Amino acid sequence: MFTGIVEELGALQRRDDLPGAARLTVRADVVVTDARPGDSVAVNGVCLTVVQADGDGFTADVMQETLDHSALGGLAVGDPVNLERAVTAHTRLGGHLVQGHVDGTATVLSRSPDEHWDVVRCSLPAQLARYVVHKGSITVDGVSLTVSALGPDWFEVSLIPTTLERTTLGSRRLGDSVNLEVDVIAKYVEKLLAAGADR
Repeated sequence: MFTGIVEELGALQRRDDLPGAARLTVRADVVVTDARPGDSVAVNGVCLTVVQADGDGFTADVMQETLDHSALGGLAVGDPVNLERAVTAHTRLGGHLVQGHVDGTATVLSRSPDEHWDVVRCSLPAQLARYVVHKGSITVDGVSLTVSALGPDWFEVSLIPTTLERTTLGSRRLGDSVNLEVDVIAKYVEKLLAAGADR
């Protein structure tokens, strides 16, 4: 479980493509201070398991399913990545409950810079639209954000300077692919309501 509050910007240091998988080595400073094999780290919002770690970074295996259904498949050496360690019982929940289970990808449609923030519009896949509400939470590349505007096939988020400076969202350009995770509570509510209707 994560909060969607990015701890640091890392970078993909090495990518080894294997049959049906890839092994990613990520350069990092903060998230490896206490990382051990088996620990979870969210990389652009995707929960990955640490295979090995040292003071310079960590390595994780990514299955083909994840590569095919998240923006991790398009990562190249040198690309920046958002990193967050899994929460502990003593972690402040500054964002919202994030599982690190990507529901789909979106495309950056537009950016509107302002003096103090950027408004970014992203596409909204039809199968996820019912889970996204105005002023609700959404995770974009592992960043917990509030939906500031919503259309039938798009949503907008407003990015404050800290988010622009400390996450990959500051450099995302039109046409870039980003990972989406909708609020898990909405999915549970839908399932419970459907079960109740069947009785």
